[in-house]
Amino acid sequence: MKILYGVQGTGNGHISRARAMARAFADLPDVEVDFLFSGRDPEKYFDMEIFGDYQTRTGMTFITHAGNVSILRTAIHNKPLTLLKEINSLDVTGYDLVVSDFEPVSAWAARRQNIPSLAISHQAAFSFDVPKRGEGFLDAQIMKYFAPTEHKIGLHWYHFDNPILPPIVDVGSVSEAETSDFVLVYLPFEDLDTVVALLNQQEGEFVCFHPDATKEKIVDKVTVRAQCKEGFHAALMKCSGVIANGGFELPSEALTLGKKLLLKPLMGQFEQQSNVATLDMLGLATCMDDLNPEIIRQWLEKPPAQVVDYPDVAPAIAKWLVKGDFNELPALQNQLWQQAVFPEHVTDLLSDFRDWSQVRTSSFLTTRRDRKTSGDTPQDKPAQ
Repeated sequence: MKILYGVQGTGNGHISRARAMARAFADLPDVEVDFLFSGRDPEKYFDMEIFGDYQTRTGMTFITHAGNVSILRTAIHNKPLTLLKEINSLDVTGYDLVVSDFEPVSAWAARRQNIPSLAISHQAAFSFDVPKRGEGFLDAQIMKYFAPTEHKIGLHWYHFDNPILPPIVDVGSVSEAETSDFVLVYLPFEDLDTVVALLNQQEGEFVCFHPDATKEKIVDKVTVRAQCKEGFHAALMKCSGVIANGGFELPSEALTLGKKLLLKPLMGQFEQQSNVATLDMLGLATCMDDLNPEIIRQWLEKPPAQVVDYPDVAPAIAKWLVKGDFNELPALQNQLWQQAVFPEHVTDLLSDFRDWSQVRTSSFLTTRRDRKTSGDTPQDKPAQ
């Protein structure tokens, strides 16, 4: 079986998932996988050895400014004609399957050349009835047409009674986490100087990874480091908590490690807003809409979080793909979710919303916010 695996390279979370899948495919002798990345300048990819002779394309990406998606900058930066040329010039006829983690060039090429295609991504989860916050008409169209595929597998922190699988997390490498007193900070869409100044107002020590950092430096209480997979992973293993934007992969890893979370979504990006709202509603994270020093102070005083035990999803998906029967997805879904173990307070919340097909997002949000204002907030409970 020969697979082309397209990956959105804008965010490191997509690449992290792809690494887990690459390791899973490497254990299957009858599978050949080529990787294609787009959305980032080729020289800005790092720690990519596992992907072998991978391809890159320009693709499309969203441009941010001061912690917000900038529609104007996005329109100026992206080149539709270049994207169209890349789609038309990518020959996928030699592949049995094209897999897309929200990567548009490979997805559209498969669609135009009638090659079977499958989405495996967090974005695919938003095709189903899951909690959403801030979704507008344009957001819905982007999710539908940005990287369209014939079949979809969504990845999310809960299935919400939909064809959704647990997060792809490298559980083997996070099974023995240590804990130190520092907090890991990863806010790549925020201004670095602003983040450092904000953190230095707080008590404690912080390790901040940022794309604008070129070398390690210490600014009072904050150690600033350049992006590095190994260094970041080591810091994640040892930290007491994580302050981050509202992506999917980093919070998933932190939940598996039992690290408490404080999340600030990228405003104007409904996916991140929905992610943060969902984790907040489930009592798995604290959220802030802006870089609020008082919220940070209160969060630092919170007790440690409890582990969410997700199964090893990547090998299960890889083996399922090789079998080639997409109708067996319900069996795979049941198998994986039966292995997931949530903290007790999350289980209690989920039991309140057992029939997700009848729960509207607005009522879900209201119920959670009512609990917060009444003081009955599960995330405030000490770890058992």
